[in-house]
Amino acid sequence: MHIRKRTFSDWSLDIFVYGFMIVLGLITLLPMIHVFSKSVSSDWALISGRVSLLPVGFQLDTLINVATSYTFGRAFVISAIVTVVGTLLSILVTAITAYPLSKRHLPGISGIMLLFVFTMLFNGGLIPNYLLIRELHLLNNLWSLILPAMISVFNMLVIKSYYEGLPEALEESARIDGAKTYVILFRIILPLSMPVLAAIALFYAVGFWNDYFSPMLYISDPLLKTLQLHLRDIVMENDTANALNKSADDLMNMSPESIRAATVVASTVPILLVYPFLQKYFIKGVLIGSVKG
Repeated sequence: MHIRKRTFSDWSLDIFVYGFMIVLGLITLLPMIHVFSKSVSSDWALISGRVSLLPVGFQLDTLINVATSYTFGRAFVISAIVTVVGTLLSILVTAITAYPLSKRHLPGISGIMLLFVFTMLFNGGLIPNYLLIRELHLLNNLWSLILPAMISVFNMLVIKSYYEGLPEALEESARIDGAKTYVILFRIILPLSMPVLAAIALFYAVGFWNDYFSPMLYISDPLLKTLQLHLRDIVMENDTANALNKSADDLMNMSPESIRAATVVASTVPILLVYPFLQKYFIKGVLIGSVKG
């Protein structure tokens, strides 16, 4: 087997690609590092403008006060409930929907597929969606944050493509043994589709966790505010003590800027911790699900 020697242009291209990716990664990370440094820096360092990439006067009091505040904890629980329930239901509905659409021999499947693709390009708009949620009596209800986002057509198409790449002999042999359609789906297809399901679950989880616009539209009850709405209150209100439900004495040595930064960090870390558990499935699932179809 002949192996071509790498030329100068090959090395130059590799250096350019790796250099570009490093610069792009730094551009992405620098704002996060800056916010983290502000959240753990002392009040005097922030006021004097000495904090850039590294913390100055390291302290954890601000993060601890933010994370232990009642309003943050309540908003965290609300967001966690919406994320967990929404992700589980979304994966279930999306996986079930993609299965029959992956069977091209079914009559009328092309027309049904066209209806799904149509919703990717056109929708009713903001006001009709709000009126629909109101008529369903879902205002100030957590289901208003879950049901409208329960299925993404793009995610469904990825799972559908993955299904189409599975050997048809698996289903044929199961049917010969007398297995019903739902048995084939839940005991054969879904276990084999764990890579793509894990990747799509991460997409859904991040979407539910970071959703800000839907809670702003449909939730006005302070007891049902999600973490993103709580973060908005911290950023928009000058009275951070009231937003955190803390006394002014508790936040005496903490600047509003450090409190905002600490809230951003405390809101971001939980969803970041999910990624390592799904990393081994993530790239494989997305690539396999998007190549075929």
